[in-house]
Amino acid sequence: MSDLAKSLRRHWQLYLLVLPPMIYILLFKYYPMAGVQIAFKDYNVVRGIWGSEWVGLEHFQSFIRNPNFWLLIKNTLGISLYQLAVGFPAPIVLALALNEIRNGLFKKSVQMVTYAPYFISTVIMVSIIIVNLSPNVGIVSKLFVLLGLEPVDFMGIPSAFKSIYVWSDVWQHTGYGAIIYLAALASVNPELYEAAKVDGASRFRKILHVDIPALVPVTVVLLVLNVGNLMKLGFEKVYLMQNPLNLSSSEVISTYVYKVGLLAADFSFSAAVGLFNSVINLMLLLIVNYAARKLSGNSLW
Repeated sequence: MSDLAKSLRRHWQLYLLVLPPMIYILLFKYYPMAGVQIAFKDYNVVRGIWGSEWVGLEHFQSFIRNPNFWLLIKNTLGISLYQLAVGFPAPIVLALALNEIRNGLFKKSVQMVTYAPYFISTVIMVSIIIVNLSPNVGIVSKLFVLLGLEPVDFMGIPSAFKSIYVWSDVWQHTGYGAIIYLAALASVNPELYEAAKVDGASRFRKILHVDIPALVPVTVVLLVLNVGNLMKLGFEKVYLMQNPLNLSSSEVISTYVYKVGLLAADFSFSAAVGLFNSVINLMLLLIVNYAARKLSGNSLW
């Protein structure tokens, strides 16, 4: 009897437990991947995926030759890198600050206030942004008027779009994102803090030499995952914040695919652009994971 047969006979309960999620993954994750071939075909609904004409890289070439290609890449990467530079360290800073609070009631109050925005839906979040930045009824505009300044339509300024998108995202997700880092800090051996106190280390030195090294493994993993999704900018929030005035800064790959690929029923084109995005993200993930493993010894694999 082979080793596999012996293992199946001995641990059949465990294999039976694993079977349902494996079937789910195969049916709903791997089997649909066969549909990615429409990116290389002139997909026709009547003919179906297998009967449609093969056109090779035609849709990819069409996307790259598009006059808006570099604008889409610039906007997508610009917002993503801005979000990574500002939004990634924000939860770390908040977690370090919360970890230093000794007053339990105040700490819980801060946590509740910072976590709450995460549970606001995207539609409501964009509505809050639009209303507060409105030149007619917005709080910001009313403050400008009180200061003797003219009200400003921030949502109509292309150069302001990235900042509005990123900083509202930071406000909404920083508190919830800090949970992971707080969990990592909670696992730090208390003896390290005691040793640092005996050595006369200040609070800043404790953070620098005890807290931050404890956060390095989880920080590296999350950084790799974030960079791996650099081209996968969220569609809903960008699309809801768009208007004809800020379109030059707000049109990203995902919104362009929706308008040109899906609304115009060009499914092959939208699949090609989606596959292009996925390949770029995979390459970024592999490169950053390799660099993280070489530089810090921590990585996804």
